[in-house]
Amino acid sequence: MHIRKYDHDFSRRFFLEQTAKGIATAGVLGPLWPMIGKSADISKAYPDELMSVDAWSKGKVKSGDFVTADNVDIVKDLLDPVAYMQIKTMGRKIKIVPTTRDVTRMYPHEHLEATLRNQGKAKFDANGNVVTLDDKPWNGGNPFPDAKTGAEVAANLTLSWGRHDNSLYCIRDQEVSPDGSLSYQYDFAWVEQNTQARTDGKVFPGAEDKLRFNTVLFTAPSDSRGTSYLSTWYYDQRKFPELVGYLPAFKRVRKFPTNQRFEPIAAGINFYLSDGWAAGDPMLTWGNYKVVGRGPLLGAVSQTWYGDHPNWERPVHGGPKGVTFYDANMELCPDVVVFEAEPVGFPRAPVSKKRVWVDVRNMMFIAYATYDRRGELFKSLETHFSLYEKGDKKLMDGKHSAWSWTACMFHNVQDGRMTRFEQTKSIAGGITQGYNVEGYYEKYMTEQALQRLGT
Repeated sequence: MHIRKYDHDFSRRFFLEQTAKGIATAGVLGPLWPMIGKSADISKAYPDELMSVDAWSKGKVKSGDFVTADNVDIVKDLLDPVAYMQIKTMGRKIKIVPTTRDVTRMYPHEHLEATLRNQGKAKFDANGNVVTLDDKPWNGGNPFPDAKTGAEVAANLTLSWGRHDNSLYCIRDQEVSPDGSLSYQYDFAWVEQNTQARTDGKVFPGAEDKLRFNTVLFTAPSDSRGTSYLSTWYYDQRKFPELVGYLPAFKRVRKFPTNQRFEPIAAGINFYLSDGWAAGDPMLTWGNYKVVGRGPLLGAVSQTWYGDHPNWERPVHGGPKGVTFYDANMELCPDVVVFEAEPVGFPRAPVSKKRVWVDVRNMMFIAYATYDRRGELFKSLETHFSLYEKGDKKLMDGKHSAWSWTACMFHNVQDGRMTRFEQTKSIAGGITQGYNVEGYYEKYMTEQALQRLGT
């Protein structure tokens, strides 16, 4: 009799053992990052059962198949609880695509280069902030690509949200009511400017104590046009960002309390500033980070860009009126670490904890959930990512194909409301998306800019 060393349950046992130890180190058959450094191919780090849904399910679900209510129980263990509920009871479906083996297709090129260049050079200082081994601010890429703790995983998400030195995302938002009707629609720009932890290793002039500037600017409908918010993040993750905003009705810029980060940014929206990138608050205003799970998961991390559509719009389906969910391609992510954290800096926070599912291949979250003060599931966030290539269509962020998020869905499971964001080529007001563009700070991220844009 031939006994297989890596039988179907080998990875399951391995992940259970690692979770029990609170360890998040990537790779099952061997360390992941040395392999990525040599060839960018993850195949030798995982057994066959983790490299395709076909092998994992023993052929019951295959690449090209749709997961629906009829077969979702086969892959229930590969879904976060909200995604499972959506498919099982709300008419959602997802399409299975092959697992990405080439990690260069899961990063902006410069961010991956910085991650490889600076690998092994990060640590936490006495205050809990990420610094280099010689105690200087972090100088680019994921500080902990082979993260071993929940805090290290969270640091990878926090220091560079979009993983470009700056980004402008054109977002079309549609709010879906529990009855399936559209209740609100907004166009807004989300603009990020990293001042530290940049891929070029430089510090943005005059912002030596800052981490980023972030502006949210609404351009439609007419009663919201010109409303904007500017967050100025400090590098010290113990400090709350400064938050100012321009409200057209008052025709002035005003300062807002910065620790009230669990409120909608506009009427009807499920999204809070705290939710951004599953790391919307300085990481040291949250605490008790711990690894609570590890294993494979289905995630929308490839083939989700609709660049062949005029404004990159994507199809919708499901729910009472067929418009609740975006279409999604999902692949088997072979190694996903799950961590939890509690809002220790927010005495009146309406949430008791967050849970975040992170793909260890690129240390980016693919699912996120918050829980209310009773410990009941409150709200989920599912985000779709992709290299911006489809057929003969391609978007560049310089010399390389762009990589970013393409869509996300915020589902309040307690009241049934769905917020859907899709990243579009342009939005009302003539604003177009961009990465690593000179002049974004002056145009969008000063109080004078907010005043000018609002009027």
